[in-house]
Amino acid sequence: MSDEQLTQLHDFLEREVVSLYGQFDKGHGIDHAHQVMAQAMQLAEFYPQLDRGILLTAAAYHDVGLAEGREHHHIASARIVRQDQRLRRWFSQSQIDLIADAAEDHRASNRHEPRTLYGRIIAEADRLIDAETITRRTIQYGLEHEPQFDREQHYERVCEHIGEKYAEGGYLKLWIPQSDNALRLQQFRQLFDNRQAFRQLFDKLYDQLVERAAKRHENEMKIVRNRLVKQVLADMGWKRPQQLSEEES
Repeated sequence: MSDEQLTQLHDFLEREVVSLYGQFDKGHGIDHAHQVMAQAMQLAEFYPQLDRGILLTAAAYHDVGLAEGREHHHIASARIVRQDQRLRRWFSQSQIDLIADAAEDHRASNRHEPRTLYGRIIAEADRLIDAETITRRTIQYGLEHEPQFDREQHYERVCEHIGEKYAEGGYLKLWIPQSDNALRLQQFRQLFDNRQAFRQLFDKLYDQLVERAAKRHENEMKIVRNRLVKQVLADMGWKRPQQLSEEES
């Protein structure tokens, strides 16, 4: 793929695919799509034989299946890739199959190893091993999907999820030896094992997220109240002084 074609493809992905992430949860928003795309292209530097267009497209599409729900989103992502006729502008059917397989194989809880090097890179790029980011995203998911939980219940859920995924014996697998995720994972495990330090991190992030949510709710309520007041005044026939002076003149 030429540089010009890659630029055209990138513009298409930004406009038509990455924009879809704006409707997903905060942990899988547009920033996440950009992070996976950038990390995938960085890892590709170790594998010059790979097609950058295939890799970039798989990274952009990897989570679009969230539009149909979280449980089987990786399978939905692969189906969406295969059904998107616009990709035929740049790729053959066999290349589209590579993109779809890589998008499907990215999920950390998959029982099987990614089938291709493209899939292993997308899976690795999707593993952002950063203690604050992981903990924040896990709290955000709980606040959005379990709003009835109190602080302690959220803490228990966060610990359960992180233990199942990131602790020794967890289901998270790393696939690219050149990635620095292995060191970051070791550091995260050390923090998680120090429950006093991890609890301090949880409390800091939880308080930040709850405060932001409260402010956002307050602003939304102000907007609603202002709209209601304006509607009531309009129904009563009230007019602004400027409107009165204009009508009188």
